[in-house]
Amino acid sequence: MTILRQPTRAGVRDAAAKVAAAVPMTPLLTATIQGVTVSFKAENLQPMGAFKLRGAWHRLTAIEPDARARGVVAFSSGNHAQGIAWAARRLAMPATIVMPADAPKSKRDGTLALGAEIVSYDRATESREHIAARLAEARGAVLVPSFDDPWVIEGQGSAGVEAAAQMAALGLVSPRHVIVPCGGGGLAAGIALALPDARIIVVEPEGWDDMTRSLAAGRIEPVGDSPPPTACDSLQTMRVSPLTFDVLSRHRATGLAVTEAEIRHAQRWAADRLRLVVEPGGAVALAALLSSKVAVEPGMLVLLSGGNVDRAAYAAVLAGDA
Repeated sequence: MTILRQPTRAGVRDAAAKVAAAVPMTPLLTATIQGVTVSFKAENLQPMGAFKLRGAWHRLTAIEPDARARGVVAFSSGNHAQGIAWAARRLAMPATIVMPADAPKSKRDGTLALGAEIVSYDRATESREHIAARLAEARGAVLVPSFDDPWVIEGQGSAGVEAAAQMAALGLVSPRHVIVPCGGGGLAAGIALALPDARIIVVEPEGWDDMTRSLAAGRIEPVGDSPPPTACDSLQTMRVSPLTFDVLSRHRATGLAVTEAEIRHAQRWAADRLRLVVEPGGAVALAALLSSKVAVEPGMLVLLSGGNVDRAAYAAVLAGDA
């Protein structure tokens, strides 16, 4: 796919206005940690359970009306899928999602309930990008990647615009340190554009920390062969895109990795302290903070990016059995 434009801060502001007209702001919650007020942007409370609605809405509303009848094709393990399906239904557009066969049932069911068609694939042996590209070409549809798209990046950045306004309304220090879950980097790149004066820290599961290593090396480095299993299905990106890497590199973002045990602890903490259901991938930024891998500072903002949990797995986490 040829990208004809770059994501911009002006585009983030436009996306924020479009999102604000479509859905209410997600809540900004606070908690005191080590004597410092920390803000938490609860993107798990979006209508389809994750921040992905933002990029999907900004992207699909940018498609010319006469092209919408041919629909969109996307690939996703579930959250981008549901964001695309939600936006497509609002715009009366057909949506096809290429989804791994082992995607969480809750995300698959949510995508189907929103009216999208699902095409399954084996993530170990097949390329979702190739499958989706072939489908889009055959149908004359628009291909909407989950992060490698300027409109998607701008849309995700609208979360930062909202959070900054909410923190100001509460009389809090403006966002200076933002901790963001990272798969392909769309949310983190959008936040970097939205909040140019903030320090951005991306967080990934151990073994899947390709953005962290790429930022440290100054060049894109893939995950590599045989990455370890992770509960973070939404963050299993094998290689970040030049688009997101470039934005984050220019912003001098840094990254780190958290363990599966630290992620589970963060899920339990969110349930106990914030009364929020947060999925594993949505809890990695919180895990970095709670594990002291990031120092608590005034003006700290933590993104809780999704809440689409598998019920049985989540119950085991809360019970301490996982």
